[in-house]
Amino acid sequence: MLHKGGDLLIRINLITVGKLKEAYWRDAAAEYSKRLSADCKLVITELAESRLPDAPSDKEIQRALADEAKAMEPLFSAKGAYNIAMCIEGGQITSPELSEKLSSLAVGGCPVVNFIIGSSFGISDEVKRRADLRLSMSRMTFPHQLARIMLLEQIYRAFQIGRRTKYHK
Repeated sequence: MLHKGGDLLIRINLITVGKLKEAYWRDAAAEYSKRLSADCKLVITELAESRLPDAPSDKEIQRALADEAKAMEPLFSAKGAYNIAMCIEGGQITSPELSEKLSSLAVGGCPVVNFIIGSSFGISDEVKRRADLRLSMSRMTFPHQLARIMLLEQIYRAFQIGRRTKYHK
């Protein structure tokens, strides 16, 4: 339904701040990227994280978030894009609900879905306001790099649910 074999091919952009530092995170991301290539066009864009002192002030953090938002602007302003801001105050959905969301966007003619992951300080309020959906993976805190892998896995799972494979069981 959402894969290259059909008429609907959706582009998934993962817009992130910061790089995956350890090889095992990069390997996991590469594995999910490879798996997702059968279902969508996945593009991962790593934006530079703003440099901050060890104990930044609120003003320094807000300035860094604004700078990161400016770098994101051309990516999430694409015509027809559906923007999902990954943030702690966002709503939570199940894996089948994510699958249904991606499916309905594809069927509705949405060409691009942007998942936006900010730095360890989050995402600017401006990006959150402009997002079509604010989504939280959990109320728990996870290492920033693990959150990216968890999101890639959930996107992969969503496509597998849509294809009705055994992966989701």
